[in-house]
Amino acid sequence: MFRIVTYNVHKCRGMDRRVRPERIAAVLRETCADVIALQEVLCVSGAARERDQARYIAEELGLDYRLGENRRLDGGAYGNVILSRWPLREAHNYDITWRGRERRGCLRADVPVSDSSTPLHVFNIHLGTAFIERRHQARQLVGEEILNDKNLSGARVVLGDFNEWTHGLASRLLAEHFRSADLRQHLRRARTYPGLLPLLHLDHIYYDPALELKSLALHRSRLALLASDHLPLVADFVL
Repeated sequence: MFRIVTYNVHKCRGMDRRVRPERIAAVLRETCADVIALQEVLCVSGAARERDQARYIAEELGLDYRLGENRRLDGGAYGNVILSRWPLREAHNYDITWRGRERRGCLRADVPVSDSSTPLHVFNIHLGTAFIERRHQARQLVGEEILNDKNLSGARVVLGDFNEWTHGLASRLLAEHFRSADLRQHLRRARTYPGLLPLLHLDHIYYDPALELKSLALHRSRLALLASDHLPLVADFVL
């Protein structure tokens, strides 16, 4: 069994408006995750250690990591991050930007979660905020260059912040290709955002039939409610 988490960390800016990557690291330590997908991570190298958020969190937790830079922000790289307690293999950041909109990416990292030579393919996604934008990104994701690449031999997990205020095309398309981690079967409510009073279902996990979902939970510790406007969505799988 392995545990995987998706978490939008909001540049490590908490509900008190303070940027504290050490809080994010502490929340992730609480989850005991094996594989972590983070969205909205800012990495400014050559500055204070805490400003390179991906590296800081990885070092604090003793994890390997890969950064998918989508754009430059405040002099640093901004995008998605995948962390793993196993040494990560190949990683690739796919450009899923829609015309004229903020640059977006889908970060894939290959994780050796078992003794098999076939890795787990983890896709970390943060979709756009516009309706037409997400429709374009959904079609691109399920194409042969990303999720349905014939060169991918292992099981796939697709997770992240989908920014869908309603059940949109991205959710429907992915549900046609994968199994969906149904919050209603595991939680009292099918909503994940905002953390203090969830009103919307923005955070999703999809997976191949080769994986069995054993449990699903929102991590709602006191620290997690402060550290970001999202909460970590935690899933346990058996391969």
